[in-house]
Amino acid sequence: MVQTTAAGTYKLGDHVVNRMGYGAMQLAGPGVFGPPKDADEAIAVLREAVSQGVNHIDTSDFYGPHVTNQLIREALHPYPDDLVIVTKVGAVRGADASWNPALTPAELTSAVHDNLRNLGLERLHVVNLRWMGDQLGPKEGSIARQFETLADLQRQGLIQHLGLSNVTRTQIAEARHIADIVCVQNHYSLVHRADDALIDELEKSSIAYVPFFPLGGFSPLQSATLSNVANALETTPMQVALAWLLSRASNILLIPGTASLNHLYENLAAAEWRLSAADIAKLDAVARIPE
Repeated sequence: MVQTTAAGTYKLGDHVVNRMGYGAMQLAGPGVFGPPKDADEAIAVLREAVSQGVNHIDTSDFYGPHVTNQLIREALHPYPDDLVIVTKVGAVRGADASWNPALTPAELTSAVHDNLRNLGLERLHVVNLRWMGDQLGPKEGSIARQFETLADLQRQGLIQHLGLSNVTRTQIAEARHIADIVCVQNHYSLVHRADDALIDELEKSSIAYVPFFPLGGFSPLQSATLSNVANALETTPMQVALAWLLSRASNILLIPGTASLNHLYENLAAAEWRLSAADIAKLDAVARIPE
């Protein structure tokens, strides 16, 4: 059994979760649209992740749409008491598989109810407001109206905790004046480190930081330094990239995704790695060195 717990734990709202989690996005079809190629394999991956100690799963009802949440329900419901399912709202999928903003109060309310129904829950553990920025990342603009809608749904008992995704420091501050947040989910990896200072600020406030695309997303990480460190350690570049993230800050929670059992084991095994100070220094320099 992979020692998923070796990476330690962190408090996410009222729950203590293992820092190595799982992201369900890749369980849907190509382009995160439509059903999976192999539904049985997808269900097996979910069940194996939980059996290996994963108790933090990231999802959204716009993955598919509806597909990943329905797979999670089929695979894991009734859910283990310690399992935290984090979802996000703020987008819908077009018939052409496009990603479109869905940020009106009515759209956000409908999305929360979609998540509740497809996950088979009476209350969602954590809901992130996914702000639709531009293609390069977050975009400034008030999120107050949208976050107030989610805070109202929280007061109604439909949501336990709130978080944010794809947001700026200004938007985080704006949201925290409306309601507490337990996590921020932004693009961050070994080579994409715009949020370095933000991670440290959130750590001081005991707010989890959850990198999406921790392995590069649709463009896998490419780095000679990363490959060299991995070769020296006789492991894979992806495991080293995940281990570096775990070493970066105690409030970082990982949600690497896959639809393959073999890749699942590879990702989870990164929880067992401890990088040396010398290796961390080499990897820290990657974002500053053209390769």
